[in-house]
Amino acid sequence: MPAAVVILAAGAGQRVGAGSNKVLLPLGDRPVLAWSVQDALALDGVRRVLVVVRPGEHDQVADALAPYLGDAAVGVVEGGASRHASEWNALVALRPEIEDGSVDVVAIHDGARPLAGRDLFAATVDAARGRGGAIPCVRLPGLLALDGRELPAELDGVQTPQAFRAAELLAAYSRAEADGFEGTDTAACWARYTDLPVVAVPSSPRNLKITFPEDLELALRLA
Repeated sequence: MPAAVVILAAGAGQRVGAGSNKVLLPLGDRPVLAWSVQDALALDGVRRVLVVVRPGEHDQVADALAPYLGDAAVGVVEGGASRHASEWNALVALRPEIEDGSVDVVAIHDGARPLAGRDLFAATVDAARGRGGAIPCVRLPGLLALDGRELPAELDGVQTPQAFRAAELLAAYSRAEADGFEGTDTAACWARYTDLPVVAVPSSPRNLKITFPEDLELALRLA
């Protein structure tokens, strides 16, 4: 069964200090966003790739991506006022294909994580198809609490792409919409409204998120 990949590109990105959407900043020979879009398009069994953008940026994002798509088609969806609202808008756009069974898994990814790579996309989609939900995790050693206490070494950081069975994800977000609930990430809504598990998929610090100007320099060295 085919999957859909949703790439979130509707954040303000103020901390990177670019004065524009950070996912359109150059990273090597292409925009930050194009790295994840190209990886998603290259996956076997992906039926749809949707990019969620800020209001008013549809044409700007579409024009920035066009040189890197070849013959592939990518949908562009307007995001909402929050991450959760943007995810809901994407699921609404995918609803016909989810309801008729032509999409069985949805992966949701931060466009500001350009180095996730095709293997991590494929691993999370496969794990979600088998278990229900899947999130990439990476060990976070050496963390301290606000009072200076060292935290347990077993703590993991959660990344994206996060992938989930499509029908159950749509049902969870439909219930969240009715309740007025908004989660901090996709897994939070899934955990609240389904009984299916979320499994951890091993990842690495290479899957960094572009947040500050120095992150672009680091990502370029890692790319």
